[in-house]
Amino acid sequence: MTTINSKAILITFMIGAFFAILNETLLNIALTELMQVFNVDAPTVQWLATGFMLVMGVLMPISALLIQWFTTRQMFIGVMSVFLLGTIIAACAINFPMLLTGRMIQAVGTGLLIPVIMNALLLLYRPEVRGKIMGTFGLVIMFAPAIGPTLSGVIVDFLGWRWLFITVLPFAVFSILFALKYLQNVGEVTRPGVDVYSIILSSIGIGGIVYGFSAAGEEEAVFTSVKIIVIIAVSVISVVLFVLRQLKLKEPLLDVRVFQYKSYTRGVTIFVIVIMAMFASEIVMPMYLQGPLGYSAKAAGLLLLPGALLNGLMSPTMGSLFDKYGPRKLIIPGTLTLVGVMIFFSFINPATPIWLFVLVYIILMLSISAIMMPAQTNGLNELPKHLYPHGTAIANTLQPVAGALGVSIFVSIMTQSQAGYIEGQSGVITERIFHNAMTYGVHHAYWFALVLAAIAFFISLFIRKAIAPDFEKTELEN
Repeated sequence: MTTINSKAILITFMIGAFFAILNETLLNIALTELMQVFNVDAPTVQWLATGFMLVMGVLMPISALLIQWFTTRQMFIGVMSVFLLGTIIAACAINFPMLLTGRMIQAVGTGLLIPVIMNALLLLYRPEVRGKIMGTFGLVIMFAPAIGPTLSGVIVDFLGWRWLFITVLPFAVFSILFALKYLQNVGEVTRPGVDVYSIILSSIGIGGIVYGFSAAGEEEAVFTSVKIIVIIAVSVISVVLFVLRQLKLKEPLLDVRVFQYKSYTRGVTIFVIVIMAMFASEIVMPMYLQGPLGYSAKAAGLLLLPGALLNGLMSPTMGSLFDKYGPRKLIIPGTLTLVGVMIFFSFINPATPIWLFVLVYIILMLSISAIMMPAQTNGLNELPKHLYPHGTAIANTLQPVAGALGVSIFVSIMTQSQAGYIEGQSGVITERIFHNAMTYGVHHAYWFALVLAAIAFFISLFIRKAIAPDFEKTELEN
């Protein structure tokens, strides 16, 4: 029996994932400059961010099929090569369509990479050490997007926007070369049947939901735009048809029967709620800091950076604690803390000391690190091996969906409450009234977040440590 060097495989995965995920947020701060460079408007340039998330959302359901059709080496080296190609095209872009094409090709690589890695890690490591391993990988998932905007600002200011892609190139090449030398295959290639109708339905459904709610969040009109309502309605119908079809197929594209496992369903539900709260906070909080509190965009980013960094840095620790104590002692206190944080944010005002604001945001991000990876890992632990590709694909598909949904709902509640407050005022709308209106809107948004946090806390009370049903102990070099 060939001894599998799991450490080398983990290092390979972390190198590739770090730069692929870093790239997800690296471009956000450069959008304003790119508008001027390519002479495009805000809705057009926003496609560099929205389109990236859209492609990822469409591809993740298909990842379960690809994982069963190709070996670990083929998948990892293949998707990193696609990511490298997209990076080269974007770095050489002479117009906006070329830049957008490169960006979308990058998204193909990033979207397929995470499910491939998570599936391999589940196969590689015994359940009793998965928390630490998933937490270590979670460090990359959380840390890379956290430093993305800050790193992007430095690169753009000193070197120019092309270097956002040029600096990634050598690391992507190194990742591929490292994988060629050290990456071993994990799991078996089963090559299940391909159902074209399932792929079409999932692409329309997931893609439409991500686009619809992302557009709603940008337009601040989630329930008033006929176009958005139609897109979301068609997408939801497509998802329903997709689920019904999967239940009838002998070899489903995405086996939704994973939701028959209670720990998986509870874990994924909590995971989705936390993603909604986190994505929304990352949008609403900078807006409030730059509005009533009067901070610049860069200052607002720096104020939120400690919480984001700690969230990533604590992920391995939370994983180790999960292995030692199980999910309940992390997730229950974490969700209870989340409830407390949402209560605080629902009463913030311009008089709130900035140090207290930063401290509570740090507590928010620490509570998220205590919830997300333990909830997801515990849920995946309950699944039998043949459902690992489906469990990881569904969890990763729900991430951009939950993010888009959270942002659109939060922003919609905030702006509609803000507009209602202003309409109730008489006379000239002063800056003070506008800031009061925004504070009022933020309060309403976090009341909704408080309800979500309370639901997560209630579900956490029923969390139990999952037992892997068919995991055989293999000789792994840990």
